[in-house]
Amino acid sequence: MDSPLICLTLSGKTIDEDVKLANVYRNYIDMLELRADYLEEDELLDIRRFPSLVKIPTILTIRRGIDGGQFRGGEASRTMLFARALAFADQNPVNNFAYVDFEDDFHIPSLQDAALAFGTLIIRSFHDMNNPVTDLAKRFDAMRKTGYEIPKIACMPHNLSDVTRMFKECENLTKYDHILCGMGPYGLPTRLLARKLHSYLTFVSPEEAGAEMKSLGHTDPVTLSNVYHFRSIRDTTAVYGITGFPLKHTSSPELHNTGYQDHKIDAVYIPVCAPDIDQALEFADQVGIRGYSVTVPFKETILPHLEECSRRVTEIGACNTIVRTDKGWSGYNTDAFGIEHALTDFTGSKNLKHRRIAIIGAGGAARAVAYAVHVLGGKACIFNRTVMKAKNIAERYGFNYASLDPESGNLLGKYSDLIIQTTSKGMGDSAPANEDNDPLWFYEFLGTEQLFDIVYAPEITPVMARAKACGCKVSNGLPMLKYQGYKQFKLFTGVAYESDAE
Repeated sequence: MDSPLICLTLSGKTIDEDVKLANVYRNYIDMLELRADYLEEDELLDIRRFPSLVKIPTILTIRRGIDGGQFRGGEASRTMLFARALAFADQNPVNNFAYVDFEDDFHIPSLQDAALAFGTLIIRSFHDMNNPVTDLAKRFDAMRKTGYEIPKIACMPHNLSDVTRMFKECENLTKYDHILCGMGPYGLPTRLLARKLHSYLTFVSPEEAGAEMKSLGHTDPVTLSNVYHFRSIRDTTAVYGITGFPLKHTSSPELHNTGYQDHKIDAVYIPVCAPDIDQALEFADQVGIRGYSVTVPFKETILPHLEECSRRVTEIGACNTIVRTDKGWSGYNTDAFGIEHALTDFTGSKNLKHRRIAIIGAGGAARAVAYAVHVLGGKACIFNRTVMKAKNIAERYGFNYASLDPESGNLLGKYSDLIIQTTSKGMGDSAPANEDNDPLWFYEFLGTEQLFDIVYAPEITPVMARAKACGCKVSNGLPMLKYQGYKQFKLFTGVAYESDAE
């Protein structure tokens, strides 16, 4: 099959606003969806002229509230709007709606006849905003009333297993065109890998779109094109990814997909949000994922699933990279490699001898950081809210450990030559520092400390902003991400990311 079409959903309040957005993104898309249910009431009378203003094939959608839309009028008024939009067809089909979206329970023979007479294809849709849909092939067959209709199902998976089932049920669904998309935090793979679902199209939204569209799982057309290279995805394309939870912020797809493009490797790297590692592996088996970057909170729970692992994984007790082999999954830890190189760049020193270092947190990332600090010759104290977790890591390397709370403030001061923050606190949070987003909220920076925060989004985390204001030298985790990503890239592909990456 050809690559699925890219359809830009427009949800502006005015036609003029939607036309401007269509022009901004026209080079990245194949078609538009005019969500007329978002238009202001006085704009609705002019929707008939929209196709002639954009000259891009357009779906007309007037979505009811029950189906996740914004149209609050009755069915009679909605029917009248459809009729006005389809009437007086222009001899030039470019000036007419190319598609119209009618829900599965919306059957108005006169509208259907008008659409077919004017060459407007009918998308017959079903939406479940709260639950997944099962028996997809059977549902599609029942929805497709004529050979001219394209059935569409959009649903809300509760977990990644629901998404895995969607891919499994659509493996051989190639008899006719259909549209399938999963919404919400688990649905993104259905949009990025729409080709594997044999879906006719995938939906995107403008970067300017509101939170409501983004919450449905839409990405923007520029990201779809420039980060995921959507049009290049073929049946032969190798799939890699990053898995974790909640996985709201990751720059890894841009790093890896850029590498694939630069080295002309037929591969794509996608985010896979999973509530547990078992579901992530189940999805990988179904889709054929060849390697995962493993992030919070799976760096330790992945260990029992490995057939073999590197010496660093064994020594650190955490794994952030898995590669599929004939035997099963092989595990590696590139975090340690990344942090070693990032810390030597940050400190300007080849080692950490004679430095007293505070490691904040005791998760999988902290394990890699502790290993790297030990290799570089530093003396450290691990601070964590659960002291036993800190103790378990510290005793591997003869480090000190303590509870992460105000009572440990003086001890933290003694280990403050370099502070390495390894928790997820502050991720995606640009608000002023507080107890919820700053793991060191109780600590008063003197200005002499160096602070390395492994979080990289936002660029300046709340604790970094507070330390920087006091005169401290600070860094986020982007350098670590790049170095460990380079190592992962080579493990996945056998190719060095760049000549000086190692």
